[in-house]
Formats: sequence, C-alpha cells, structure tokens
Amino acid sequence: MALAPVPSPTIGAPFAGDVDMGIDSNPPMVRVTVVQASTIFYDTPATLVGSILNYRDTSFSFNLRADKAERLIADAASSGSQLIVFPEAFIGGYPRGSTFGVTFGYRTAKGKEDFQKYHASAIDVPGPEVERLAVIAGKYKVYIVMGVTERDGYALYCTVLFLDSHGNYLGKHRKLVPTALERLIWGSGDGSTLPVYETPIGKIGAAICWENRMPLLRTAMYAKGVEIYCAPNAEARDVWQASMTHVAIEGGCFVLAANQFCQRKNYPPPPDYVFVDRDEELSPNS
Repeated sequence: MALAPVPSPTIGAPFAGDVDMGIDSNPPMVRVTVVQASTIFYDTPATLVGSILNYRDTSFSFNLRADKAERLIADAASSGSQLIVFPEAFIGGYPRGSTFGVTFGYRTAKGKEDFQKYHASAIDVPGPEVERLAVIAGKYKVYIVMGVTERDGYALYCTVLFLDSHGNYLGKHRKLVPTALERLIWGSGDGSTLPVYETPIGKIGAAICWENRMPLLRTAMYAKGVEIYCAPNAEARDVWQASMTHVAIEGGCFVLAANQFCQRKNYPPPPDYVFVDRDEELSPNS
C-alpha cells in the first residue's frame, strides 16, 4: 500500500499533509488528507457544518471562519482523497490556555461558566452531530477520522470517531489517559474502545496525542494489524515528529498526525475566552 499526496493548498488555506511512502513498484494507492485547522470555539454547529448564513449579524472576519468541517471534507474529496483525518477535539475544541478557574479545592464562578459552555459544545456519541457527520461522509464518499469532545452525561471524553464512505458511523476510540491538566476536563477511556477497522483502503485505527507514547497501547494496535495509523493530536514540538516516525517504523504502518493550526482570533475575545497570563501579549494573528 502507498499513500498518495493531495495537491498543495493555496496560501492561507488549512494545511493538508502530503505523504507518499510506497516501496513496491506498483502498490495499491490510497489518497489521504490530513487537515490542520482550528475549531470555531464554543460553536459546534459552525465547526461541523460551517454555514455562513448563521452569522449574518456578526462581523465579516468571523464569517470567514465559518467554513469548517463540511467545506474541508468537500475540498479533500474533490482532490480524490479517500480518507480524511482531523485533529484532536476538532469538534468541541481543545481548550488551550484555559484553566476553567481551578485552584485546589476551589473553582471560580467564571470558571464554572466557562466549563458549562465547553460542556454544551461537546457532542453525544451517537447523537445528531454524529449522524450529520455520517451523512457528510456518505455524500462525499470518504472515510473520516474525526477528533471530538464527547459528552456522556456530566462527563466529557477526548474521543475519535470513525465513519465510512457509505455514510455509516463505525465506532469510536476514547483517549485512555488524558495528559496532565487535561484530566480536569476529560475522563479516562478504557481498552473496550481501541478498534482497528478493516476497510477496502486498509486497516484503520487511531491513538490520540500522548497516548501514542504508551507502548502497550501501540502493541495492541499492531496486534490488530493496523495499516493506517491515525494520530489526532495537540502537540507541535519537534520531538513529536520523532515519535510519529518511530511509530511508523516500529509498527510497519503509515502514520497520519493531525494537529490544529490555531490563531488567537479563532477563539472568542476576552473576557469570553482568556489565555491565562498570556492574553496581553497575543495579537489576533498570534
């Protein structure tokens, strides 16, 4: 199997990673897109569908951001992609820079309000947003691996959804151990959601961000024969590239790492959303 590159995007467009790792002189070819784009924070409907009509009463600059999941999927499909991988918590948002007002034994009123909004932005799995994503996958005849914030009662989970090109929701993987302060907002998953799906384009699985550094989790994936190893993440340091290269070599698989490319203007302005101790130094394009 080889993964074919998608055409390079225009300047300013969400980044799509190109990879062609074929060894065989005539391997089966799979075309993929890795989307590196930001959430529309606190607005899950706009992140998912991206209808500009929802924003008639807002600023023009905000309208330009209302072009998310469905448009990105349509763009990738038009380039011939068969599989599209989105970042960690793309739907629901990765709350970088937020503390939700927590100190040990205490939470501020503003922090409680922020968490309430974050909880409201999460999605039920299965649920109407998942059904909508399935429809989109079927419409464009693509496989989708989508990072979401999953709501299960009062608990939240960092989750990846799998959808097939016939418009079916296949299942999910919940992040086993949220990393560090992520445990303030996300619960722990378990081994019951560690699927590898056999599809016509290859065996697809996913591990989220730093759980890729859990040797036994990777071993379980390899034992299931994963061929296309998806890694939605929120890590941008150089050492992360080394980790992804290692997984590809260790597992003998293709690795697709998807991170969010975010700017300050992609989050609500203060005081609705505050990057603690940093907002004063951040310009809209930071």
